[in-house]
Amino acid sequence: MRIRDVLLGALVSYLIIQNVCVANASRVLQKSQFFANFLQSNNNGISNNGTKWAVLVAGSNGWGNYRHQADVCHAYQILKKSGMKDENIIVFMYDDIANSPENPHPGIIINSPNGSDVYHGVPKDYTGENVTVNNLFAAILGNKSGITGGSGKVVESGPDDYIFIYYTDHGGAGVVEMIYEQLYANDLNDILKKKHEANGYKSLVFYLEACESGSMFQGLLPSNINVYATTASNATEDSWAEYCPNFDAPLEYDTCLGDLYSISWLEDCDMNDVGSETLQQQYESVRKRTLEGTVFNGSSHVMQYGDMSFSGSVLSVYLGDNPSPPTTTTKSSSNVVPQRDAALVHLHHKIRKSDVNSEEYLLAKKKLSEELAHREHVDYSINQIGKLLLGHHDHQNGFKNLRSSGQPLVDDWDCLKTLVKTYAKYCGSLSTYGLKYTGEIANACNAGITVDQFAAASIQTCS
Repeated sequence: MRIRDVLLGALVSYLIIQNVCVANASRVLQKSQFFANFLQSNNNGISNNGTKWAVLVAGSNGWGNYRHQADVCHAYQILKKSGMKDENIIVFMYDDIANSPENPHPGIIINSPNGSDVYHGVPKDYTGENVTVNNLFAAILGNKSGITGGSGKVVESGPDDYIFIYYTDHGGAGVVEMIYEQLYANDLNDILKKKHEANGYKSLVFYLEACESGSMFQGLLPSNINVYATTASNATEDSWAEYCPNFDAPLEYDTCLGDLYSISWLEDCDMNDVGSETLQQQYESVRKRTLEGTVFNGSSHVMQYGDMSFSGSVLSVYLGDNPSPPTTTTKSSSNVVPQRDAALVHLHHKIRKSDVNSEEYLLAKKKLSEELAHREHVDYSINQIGKLLLGHHDHQNGFKNLRSSGQPLVDDWDCLKTLVKTYAKYCGSLSTYGLKYTGEIANACNAGITVDQFAAASIQTCS
């Protein structure tokens, strides 16, 4: 019995000592930098140690385009809620919505029916005439000397940092419209490449909302520069406005409050833990919601481009180090309208709700008549120019057929830019609606049409 008692005592002592040793080792390990780095890394080996930067861009202005600035303001609130500092968030928006005389709630912007104010606290880095392509590119590159006006804030990032870019706007094949300018796909991708060559980030995520937004990256964004992008649609589809008048917007609003793709990812962030949800998981959720659209309306195919190797990264790597608990907001059913027709919905609604003898009614009627006339002119002139250049049959089967999936829109981007300017010179600006024809103009370049030939056809059509 004595021997057994001795052995049992020795065994108990051994287990106690082992437990103490393990506990001490655990405490030491948890205090070590290695262990801290391990805990801050996701399953793709991406650490949160670098600085996080964000560039948020609303590329339109005017009350009828309320939704783009509302989307950007909502994105800002998500970043702030997740712990990102204002000094690392750069906002481009015209800032003519919150205090517009048409705003039923002055000083407030909402992004969903009965939504909270998303305008409060948003930095005014680049507003009004300072929302330019040049300033955007300079800000992304960290080029302070290239900035004109605004706060002067730029992305001063290094090789260990993470960048999130969100851009929402009107667009067409190979182009998005920044206020009164065009931002072309080749130039955007060149800027991203330059940022990579300058060791300006560890990885970069780009979310893009616009019609035919896939054409901004298709065949252009390399898979080896650590950029992951998702777009609201493929290279040929419309994107869609959501929470619109007569559907889900509050009665006092005569404009759409958000965009389907943007609302999908923004509300996904609101409802989920960005500290555990991955880029891939969000992509699949947003793609599903956007593709479903509504029973009565359309939808689009959300796309991925670039480097897929870090799509398993959690969202907080790019959106903030201190993710907050998700809200209880639930996704609401909503009818949607094509982005290009949201302006018509706005004007129709304004006409219906206004007194027929009021100045508001007459002005809305005038704007609607002018918009419809402009659309008729653009439809006719582009079609006629195509017929003159290629003949009726070839035009139908040439200009209208975009390149196969995976190819860039055009080889000669200078040709596309020149032909767009040539059309504007002789036939007037394409404007937001006319951007739907940039794919056909690109195909004129692909078909070998010269600037002189295009100019002659434009003069004959529009003179």
